Amino acid sequence: MSEEKQPLSPTPEESDRRGGYHPPEADPPAQQPEPEKKPEHSHKHRQKSVFQYITILFAAAFVLLLYTFMMERRQNDILQQQSNDKLNQLQQQSVSAVQSLDNLYQENEYLKQSMDHLETQISNLEQEKQQLEQDLAASQDTVEWQQRSAQALDWFWQVDEAYVRGKYALCRTLMRHLEDTGDGDPLKNYLPQESATKNGRFSPYHRYEEIYHALH
Repeated sequence: MSEEKQPLSPTPEESDRRGGYHPPEADPPAQQPEPEKKPEHSHKHRQKSVFQYITILFAAAFVLLLYTFMMERRQNDILQQQSNDKLNQLQQQSVSAVQSLDNLYQENEYLKQSMDHLETQISNLEQEKQQLEQDLAASQDTVEWQQRSAQALDWFWQVDEAYVRGKYALCRTLMRHLEDTGDGDPLKNYLPQESATKNGRFSPYHRYEEIYHALH
């Protein structure tokens, strides 16, 4: 007997055409845990943002006033040109010429007063801008001082702990960071000279000087 031919299983393409093949669905990707958000809006950032906002505000007002000033000046030039044209016509007239000249004079005076007022406002805005820039510079100096003071205190507490534990070699090594003048003034100059304890015996600066003289 001849072997009966077994029907071949349909291919995925044939099954798809017949509507009977459905590829296996892939597992959805696992959700990654969201990273913890770091705290934002530090004091320095807020302070800088406030000064930037004020500077932008006054800059916008300055641009607006300058634009108005230029428009007034352009209008004044146009009116003056019209005035010259009318003067040529008024030479052939009598009574109406006097009245027209008077009106033009009043308009010209009004424009001059407006220009003087705008120039005064622009001058005031420039002075306020300079004051804001000075305040911003002073604020940046204060922030820099606070940062270096915090860095100096960090090294100081390590020096003090090493000295108390009798690790004098380590103490001298740590002192080099406070004595280093690579970035300008040594960090020890930024140590607070007020007492950091309730007994008021030593300030960080004077305590450091005591340790320094004891080891050198």
